[in-house]
Amino acid sequence: MGWRRGSPWTVLLPRPHGKSFAHRSELKQAKRIVVKLGSAVVTRGDECGLALGRLASIVEQVAVLQNQGREMMIVTSGAVAFGKQRLRHEILLSQSVRQALHSGQNQLKDMSVPVLEARACAAAGQSGLMALYEAMFTQYSICTAQILVTNLDFHDEQKRRNLNSTLHELLRMNIVPIINTNDAVVPPPVPNSDLQGVNVISIKDNDSLSARLAVEMKADLLIALSDVQGLYDSPPGTDDAKLIDIFYPGDQQSITFGTKSRVGLGGMEAKVKAALWALQGGTSVVIANGTDPKVTGHVITDIVEGKKVGTFFSEVKPAGPTVEQQTEMARHAGRTLASLLPEQRGEIICSLSELLTEKKDEILSANRKDMELATGRLSQPLINRLSLSTAKLNSLAIGLRQLAVSSGNSVGRVLRRTRVANNLELEQITVPIGVLLVIFESRPDCLPQVSALAIASGNALLLKGGKEASNTNKILHHLTQEALSIHGVADAIQLVSTREEVEDLCKLDKMIDLIIPRGSSELVRDIQRAAKGIPVLGHSEGVCHVYVDSEASIDKAIDVVKDSKCDYPAACNAMETLLIHRDLLRTPIFDQIIDMLRTEQVKIHAGPRFASYLTFSPSEVKSLRTEYGDLECCIEVVDSMQDAVDHIHKYGSSHTDVIVTENEETAEQFLQQVDSACVFSNASSRFADGYRFGLGAEVGISTARIHARGPVGLDGLLTTKWVLRGEGHTVADFSEQGNMKYLHENIPVPQGNFN
Repeated sequence: MGWRRGSPWTVLLPRPHGKSFAHRSELKQAKRIVVKLGSAVVTRGDECGLALGRLASIVEQVAVLQNQGREMMIVTSGAVAFGKQRLRHEILLSQSVRQALHSGQNQLKDMSVPVLEARACAAAGQSGLMALYEAMFTQYSICTAQILVTNLDFHDEQKRRNLNSTLHELLRMNIVPIINTNDAVVPPPVPNSDLQGVNVISIKDNDSLSARLAVEMKADLLIALSDVQGLYDSPPGTDDAKLIDIFYPGDQQSITFGTKSRVGLGGMEAKVKAALWALQGGTSVVIANGTDPKVTGHVITDIVEGKKVGTFFSEVKPAGPTVEQQTEMARHAGRTLASLLPEQRGEIICSLSELLTEKKDEILSANRKDMELATGRLSQPLINRLSLSTAKLNSLAIGLRQLAVSSGNSVGRVLRRTRVANNLELEQITVPIGVLLVIFESRPDCLPQVSALAIASGNALLLKGGKEASNTNKILHHLTQEALSIHGVADAIQLVSTREEVEDLCKLDKMIDLIIPRGSSELVRDIQRAAKGIPVLGHSEGVCHVYVDSEASIDKAIDVVKDSKCDYPAACNAMETLLIHRDLLRTPIFDQIIDMLRTEQVKIHAGPRFASYLTFSPSEVKSLRTEYGDLECCIEVVDSMQDAVDHIHKYGSSHTDVIVTENEETAEQFLQQVDSACVFSNASSRFADGYRFGLGAEVGISTARIHARGPVGLDGLLTTKWVLRGEGHTVADFSEQGNMKYLHENIPVPQGNFN
């Protein structure tokens, strides 16, 4: 494969040409890549001179990919703009000298620059453009080579073979060819040969040039950068224009094209024709924005990594709708769901509860398939979360029936009623949030729980489960839609089964109103970072503490510690750190707790203070903020209840924390001072759960301090709106010159709901 300077190689195996990639995720395999830089990308806004900062970031990305072992080619515009800048400068300089000789003064007034001929500008700018590329790529120890072509170079068989041979030799030597049309001598396009079959394409602009070159060189990927985000279903800037994520041959009938870009020869229609021609020739294509300062620095590398950038051209049309279409379907059906009577939403939840029991054999069969595939690939805690049982399904069914009963007056409930003035009344009522996106790992039981809560609260729901539970999720979602269909709202809950990356889902800020992650702390943190513009409800970690006070009961301490750690160690509400009062060391209560943990095969890690008391101690913890998620825990020593509170505030995650003590005053101080979502006295941390709190089900546990906190059930999925009923009232009526006064009298809230 030749030599390479710079960063380590990415292993990229050659693949047979003639078949383009079917999915974005496959773009990571692209070895030979053509990057086309449109005029709007390369030039400044004044169309005279180059956008140097933008060009530098593009060169850096190409260099990164080249140093990974990929073969990069650039088709660039910019010679005309660069030449125009140089020629204008020369003309102005020449005019100023002549004017100074004529008048004795060096004045630039009344000078006009003539219209410059494009071919002359190209001739003057090409060498400078190439020198700039050479200097930029040299910074990354990469050599470049310039190639100028015209239409005839492709239509003359000998010239075409020579060009092909030259490019292959340059790529073999790890040199980046930089190709441009020879605009100084470019002839008109050959008539009657525009996009007529795979072997013929007229080189009229750099769009057609890059497509022809990509197919000629059997490139895996063509990235065409311009000044628009990609292809829209109508001209960009119009009210209803939507970016098309994936474009298929044949879809062009549904597209309305706008005008060309501010510079360059090819409009979007030309780009699409060239892209489809390249796709027909076996090269995948992405059209994306190369001018947006928010993405310019990583647009090329993002595309190659398979991220959802621009418009991806594919010959494989998926059987189902896109995630954007699913979201629209969910929102539309969700509005109907919200308008149903409370009894009708309750019927749907009860139907789902019954289906979980009736279809348990099918559900468990699908779950066994997932378990078999996961064995050996996933850690034991994740396999535990993945597993379903008859007992779990029965518990789910009971929780759903409980939710159906308790959710009667959820949507449209009147919270406050005020008489603002005579015949002017105001109500605050509960309403659904809108479209929820719930992303969950491993736990398929999350799907019916969250679905039931969405139904009860009248919210549309988009579900993204882990592929490790795909079989189980599929049947649970099918049963959910079966229950929804009894009132004609099956589309209100959608399961994302396409290859959507979580990061891409988090960018749908105009379509999704709230994201709820359920999974590892790493997943939650990744979503919180990625979701810019969409609120995220959840907790990143479950570092829960149990503090055993000096006045604790032996029996209560052993029971609470054992249940908190051992009942379900993979849960986020399981104990991770056991805090022991210093006075209990070397006492029977301490010995019995240690013996119990050993009997339960819990691996013990020593905190720094605990380790200092021991001659032969367990392994000392690397961090007191560790969430083990398994039969492991940390033990640390504290001097007092206040010391325990301080430790929890420093190292905890504000999830659930527990005190075990017989001193009521100490217990109350602990409950008041610990600033966590759930704080318990003499009870297992495992009670931090929506079902156990009587919420019927939960979407998760939130450690946020606004909106919902702790186990989030039905009320956490509702927001409010204000309804004002008047009789032609105006604010001017209440001014100093007006004839009305504000009353602001509270009116008793009626029973029932707004509907």
